[in-house]
Amino acid sequence: MVALHKGTGLSRLWKSRDQQVQQPKHYQQQNSQGGGKWRKKFLFVGVLVGLLVSIWIFLGMNASIITRRKETLANMCDERARMLQDQFNVRMNHVHALAILVSTFHHGKNPSAIDQKTFAEYTARTAFERPLTNTVAYALKVLHSQREEFESQHGWKIKKMEIENQSPVEDDFTHGKLDPSPDQDEYAPVIFSQEAVSHVISIDMMSGKEGCDSILRARASGKGVLTSPFILLKANHLGVVLTFAVYNSNLPPDATLQERIEAAVGYIGASFDISSLVEKLLHQLASKQTIVVNVYDTTNSSAPIRMYDPDVTGAGECHISNLDFGDPLRQHEMHCRFKHEPPLPWSAITTSLGVAVIVLLVGHIFYAALNRIEKVEDDYCEMRELKVRAEAADVAKSQFLATVSHEIRTPMNGVLGMLRMLMDTELDATQQDFAITAQASGKALIALINEVLDQAKIESGRLELEAVPFDVRDVLDNVLSLFSDKSKGKGIELAAYVSDWVPEILIGDPGRFRQIIMNLVGNSVKFTEEGHIYVSVHLVEEVKSSCDVSNQVKRNYEDGTDMSYNTLSGFCIVERWKSWENIRMFKMPTEASDSVNLLVTVEDTGVGIPQDAQSRIFTPFMQADSSTSRTYGGTGIGLSISRCLVDLMGGEIGFVSKPGIGSTFSFTAVFREGRKNAVDMKRHHPDPLLDFQGMRGLVVDGRSIRAEITKYHLQRLGIRVDIALTPKSALSAVLEACNANGTGHLDVVLIDKEAWGEHSGLAFMHPLAELRKNDMMKPQENLPKMFLLATSLSPTEVDDLKSAGYTDTMMKPLRLSMIVACLQKALGVGNKRQREKGQVMALQSLLNGKQILVVDDNAVNCKVAAGALKKYGAVVTCADSGKAAIEVLQPPHKFDACFMDVQMPEMDGFEATRHIRSVETKVNGLIKSGEASSKMYGNVAQWHIPILAMTADVIQATHEECIRCGMDDYVSKPFEEEQIYSAVAHFFEPDTVESIS
Repeated sequence: MVALHKGTGLSRLWKSRDQQVQQPKHYQQQNSQGGGKWRKKFLFVGVLVGLLVSIWIFLGMNASIITRRKETLANMCDERARMLQDQFNVRMNHVHALAILVSTFHHGKNPSAIDQKTFAEYTARTAFERPLTNTVAYALKVLHSQREEFESQHGWKIKKMEIENQSPVEDDFTHGKLDPSPDQDEYAPVIFSQEAVSHVISIDMMSGKEGCDSILRARASGKGVLTSPFILLKANHLGVVLTFAVYNSNLPPDATLQERIEAAVGYIGASFDISSLVEKLLHQLASKQTIVVNVYDTTNSSAPIRMYDPDVTGAGECHISNLDFGDPLRQHEMHCRFKHEPPLPWSAITTSLGVAVIVLLVGHIFYAALNRIEKVEDDYCEMRELKVRAEAADVAKSQFLATVSHEIRTPMNGVLGMLRMLMDTELDATQQDFAITAQASGKALIALINEVLDQAKIESGRLELEAVPFDVRDVLDNVLSLFSDKSKGKGIELAAYVSDWVPEILIGDPGRFRQIIMNLVGNSVKFTEEGHIYVSVHLVEEVKSSCDVSNQVKRNYEDGTDMSYNTLSGFCIVERWKSWENIRMFKMPTEASDSVNLLVTVEDTGVGIPQDAQSRIFTPFMQADSSTSRTYGGTGIGLSISRCLVDLMGGEIGFVSKPGIGSTFSFTAVFREGRKNAVDMKRHHPDPLLDFQGMRGLVVDGRSIRAEITKYHLQRLGIRVDIALTPKSALSAVLEACNANGTGHLDVVLIDKEAWGEHSGLAFMHPLAELRKNDMMKPQENLPKMFLLATSLSPTEVDDLKSAGYTDTMMKPLRLSMIVACLQKALGVGNKRQREKGQVMALQSLLNGKQILVVDDNAVNCKVAAGALKKYGAVVTCADSGKAAIEVLQPPHKFDACFMDVQMPEMDGFEATRHIRSVETKVNGLIKSGEASSKMYGNVAQWHIPILAMTADVIQATHEECIRCGMDDYVSKPFEEEQIYSAVAHFFEPDTVESIS
């Protein structure tokens, strides 16, 4: 009936799940066309603005380029004008100096120190100081009254120019055709000149209009004056004549016009080739390749005279720079243009085009994005439906897993509970064997269910880790105990070792840590038929700094020498370091932190993993041998779960395997170091250190690896241990211990059965027996306690032990509890009570006489729970529903604790707990406010009954809901003695701590 009821409920749940998945909520589609049109219009406006910005950028950059071009032209033109002025001024200064020279040596000396020959030679030799100065001549001031005397003195007549506007330095000048100068108040005949223009001597410079104006202006201003441009003699260039007045004495700066006229004695003039001067300047600046320069005389602005005009025509705008040649009456300008047309403004073009392209590209991207958004919005409703459907499926899956877990584990709880109760009755050997086999099968089924549920929780991301203190050495002892029988049955050696570097207490999830090691060791036991399985735990930092590690166990494995012998069983093994060489933690530099990084290695000498199967061993439900006739069973998800758990612990897992040799799996995990709490640790086993503190022991074994492991276990008890690797050294140590005067006292000696080969451990006692037989040794009681370490013993070997002199046998795998029990029995130390029943005694002391209420709608489970609790002396009352529990637990009541099932009809355990807590809160409030006295409620001032959930659901959300609704803790079905103890110890231990310690 129970099975039928549960099966019907499971069927209804599956149908309900289908309905939830097939009928999700429907959402009305939203019309996004209006929004899409508005967005496209906005995009069009944005693109248009972007294009306008690109045009604005082009115009701005082009204007900037033009401005810079104008500034460059202006700077170049101004620079050339300034340099031309400077060079002309230098030449003007030379002419002025020549005027002073004439005034000094011709008029200041009597007789004159200068004549035509001297003047011609001097001007010829100093011509390099006046480059581009074509001619230099000196005209003397002669009054009309002095003309006759002057002409007779020089022997020639003063002549006038042929044409009024003619210059004496022009190319078409003919001296022989000139007439005498007509009478006038003043004359200026040339008396000295350069050799090249000696024909101008005797010509009256004041007979020409240009010459007369220049002389009068120069005499009046005292400065150099210029004529208008004209074509120079023997050159097709325009030039000008510079005229300076020569005075017979120094004039003050503020001399009057009349004083200047009276002081003037002559006039010196020089012609300049302006075109050549400009050409030379431009050549010096190499500007012919850049700009075109024109020089104009703009004295007559309506008809300017072009003084320098190259053959090349410029382009573009013209810049005008003023020229100042020292004559304020004459105006000159320099006109500059660039030689070539300005290049295209490529920077402006490329920048503006780049901006335009970017705008168009961004516009295209946004247009495509808008189209995509429209499509996404069109698909949004469908996606929401899919999301709702997926969420419904996820909820249904979680509910289904929770229900399946509950529905399967609930009857299994009944089966295992009844089998346990059956095994406590009087059974013959056959019946006991049947019951044990059935219980083992049930536990295997529970383990399979747990693996499948773990995989489901990992896939859904709901697997969470605890953070509680635990001892990693106890975890390994527990694992060895679980696989002890299987390893003994196969005759393989199983051992564990934890480095001294590993802290005693860690903070983490011991259950999941144990699960990883159990999966790896379970696989090793399954696939190993001979040899050994070795589990070791080290710190990552210890392995990385191997040069600092003094631990012989690890060093011998990594040494690489004599690998076939220096192993636990003497079998060849794979190179274990390759299993962790790709783990990132070993490649990163070591940094100081508070975390504890463990490296756990599981080594075996099994069949190994084929090369083609090594890539898929971590894939769920995949096995190395996937054929239907495979030799080894299993689901193939243990390694997948282990890798996920390792990832959650912040580590990595790796392996190395060779077919026919064996495999080594290594994984890292990150924990925090914790403090040891004496009460918590005693809950699992009493501390044996005081019993064996200060004892000395000897380990006799030819294999140093195996000897070090045995030494590790004895050192955990506080025993000082030595190792003897040879029969001779071992025998000497034992004899020294028997000598009363010796210093090598020994309390225990542990000898491996196969110390130096098969049965060599049994033969070790033969020399001692011979010595005793020949009275060469002290009596038997002086010998230390001798123990034989063995993986298995035949009946014949058991009989030979006592006769050989051994005190007892320690069966491998070695665990702390087994060694403690054996030594206590042999040495007579420790508590007299049976320690193998410590857990039972502890539960007995905790639960004896306690009133416990068990609430479960399943009569079988209720009976199992009640039987388990009654076994430890509890007084149990059963209730079949949540409503019944609420009625029974109305304050005041007699119960000390309540075990409540979670899933029950009508009212489940969560709702019942909420009602109970609500009633307790109300009663506590009345007592606290004084409206009711504590006597009315059983003399209890604060009501709070511990409620522990009995749940077959291992989903994390269910556990969280248990705490949320007011439950104090939970135990999962089927529960073991340790689970019950851990749950109730929180509430009952303070009253009974003395009885269990």
